[in-house]
Amino acid sequence: MLNRWVVMPTCLPTVLRRCHVCDFDRFRADGRFRVNAHHKRLDAWLLVLCAYCGETAKLTVFERACVRSVRPELLDRLHGNDPGLAAELLSDPAVLRRNRIALDWGGAWRLDTGGADHLDGEVVDVSVRFAARIPVRPMRLIAEGFGLSRAEAGRLNEKGVLVAAVRLTGKLSGDFTFTLKR
Repeated sequence: MLNRWVVMPTCLPTVLRRCHVCDFDRFRADGRFRVNAHHKRLDAWLLVLCAYCGETAKLTVFERACVRSVRPELLDRLHGNDPGLAAELLSDPAVLRRNRIALDWGGAWRLDTGGADHLDGEVVDVSVRFAARIPVRPMRLIAEGFGLSRAEAGRLNEKGVLVAAVRLTGKLSGDFTFTLKR
């Protein structure tokens, strides 16, 4: 039987960027936007706050976009300060690259294993699905999902008891499957 695990976000990640006021390197996003119009051109920014001093910084969503090229539903979501849109934009690699920022997902995700007892069978097949692009070490997910220490999960991997088509020692943000053989 295939067990299905889901890695899901619990809140917005921390934005890693240097504050120009206090030199702290962490900002928090709360889903607020600013939209500015210049005749027939629009600018939109996601506002983030320095976690230390509270200074506001702007992450560019788009600049000098023609009013007709912006979908009305996107504009409504920007004006409504939609936190779901903030999550979508923070997971967009183009937005991250344009603003030269990185994300810290520490404490902003959880693993849902479905509550089933996984260690019953001789062979346990698990499919891991990511609800958002959250970079996590697969060995951490395996350890947390089976209630093991990370060192013990690493020993299982070294023994060849864990079998996967992907490398389990790096970070992943995409779906994968693995098998635990007893």
